[in-house]
Amino acid sequence: MTRPRVLHAAPLTPWLDAQLAQAYELTHLPPAGAARAAFVAAQGGEFDAVATSASRGIANELIDAMPRLRVISSFGVGLDRIDTAHAARRGIAVGYTPELLNDCVADAAWGLLMDVARGFSAADRFVRLGRWGEGAFPLGTRVSGKRLGIVGLGRIGRVVAGRAQGFDMEIRYHNRSRVADVPYGYAETLLELARWADFLIVVSAGGADTRHLVDAEVLDALGPRGFLVNVSRGSVVDEAALVRALQQRTIAGAGLDVYENEPRVPPALMALDNVVLLPHIASGTQETRQAMAELVLANLQSFFATGQVRVAAPHA
Repeated sequence: MTRPRVLHAAPLTPWLDAQLAQAYELTHLPPAGAARAAFVAAQGGEFDAVATSASRGIANELIDAMPRLRVISSFGVGLDRIDTAHAARRGIAVGYTPELLNDCVADAAWGLLMDVARGFSAADRFVRLGRWGEGAFPLGTRVSGKRLGIVGLGRIGRVVAGRAQGFDMEIRYHNRSRVADVPYGYAETLLELARWADFLIVVSAGGADTRHLVDAEVLDALGPRGFLVNVSRGSVVDEAALVRALQQRTIAGAGLDVYENEPRVPPALMALDNVVLLPHIASGTQETRQAMAELVLANLQSFFATGQVRVAAPHA
């Protein structure tokens, strides 16, 4: 019996690559350019499935070049680089890996919040550079008992809120609509939330609807004592406006795991001492990445056995 042919369209994990190669006829997508175009023209009609990642996604043009394509299995929770509605119109199932990374992303958000408020990374550099003998390290900002605003009270946002309760923080959130089953205060607008908050954590979805949701006006509302943390998508924050706000100290600081043009980080950000920068590793633990890899594989196995992925992405 001929095994399904799977296009490997993004960097995944060694374990997952080995499992895919064992179970399917696995072919790696060439880098963008003439070689990819020639490859797609010659072999695009032979693939039954695509394995990709949330950060890489898959372009509609590539989907349309694969008339046999029946399922896409994505490593990650973000769907801003996969047009699920377009896939649905083609009758293509899309599987993804939600829930599994909630705890680790929330942990990373808290790590960034604590770091930028208390200056832990900067203090580490202070010691390593031998500057302790020159004087005391500058005072940080207390976290416990402060006001936390959450932008996007979805799966991860709820876990972030749970962590905040341990810090005796007052919690409010902003969503497109009020969430019925939570005890936290609701801000009708993001500006209202930013004006109120001491810390603003962004955990909303990416995509066109949330592009530059956090703009210069929101940052101005957050104010010179407010801190921004972003573990969602770089596109949600107007990066140029954020750089200006950090340079001019119109906000106190920021903790970032994501950027508008990854892996390129603006040199202006790297030159600042009031921002903590991570290389998009919020879900980057061995346990979470293994669980995600297993679900990518399970989504494919389920589809080829039953015609349905185990965890289907929404396409509305």
